[in-house]
Amino acid sequence: MKPTHPGPLVGIVVVVALLTWLVIRPVYSDLPLMPWTAIPTVLLLAIGEAYSGWATRARIARKPGTKPVEPLAVARLAALAKASAYAGAVFGGVFAGFALHTAQLLDRETPRGEFFVVTGSFVSCVVLICAALYLEHSCRIPKEPEERTRD
Repeated sequence: MKPTHPGPLVGIVVVVALLTWLVIRPVYSDLPLMPWTAIPTVLLLAIGEAYSGWATRARIARKPGTKPVEPLAVARLAALAKASAYAGAVFGGVFAGFALHTAQLLDRETPRGEFFVVTGSFVSCVVLICAALYLEHSCRIPKEPEERTRD
């Protein structure tokens, strides 16, 4: 499995945001309000992944007081991190598309409230992407000292 790079994730966010913006323009008034519950939910996922990254990094480095880590557990965490990064990019794009549309309607009360909800949701998706990239980075096997000098 290759490491996830931020460039394609940014591209996904931009493309999905533009597609969402184009799709919701004609049907925005018929859609239900965006729930604010996405913000704490995604932030809790991000906190969990960041903590897992921190703990996994310590266990792989064999810091004192930590148990050795199972290789299969590290592979599962890396797969979770990769999936979370891409899911965060897609959902972040959706929230960004809604934010683009509601930013044009800030003079009305309902779209203004929804703008703050989708902006907060977008920010929480960005935090999830960062936590997922950190977790994925933490799952890497550290280089041996002799390999470091050759690089």
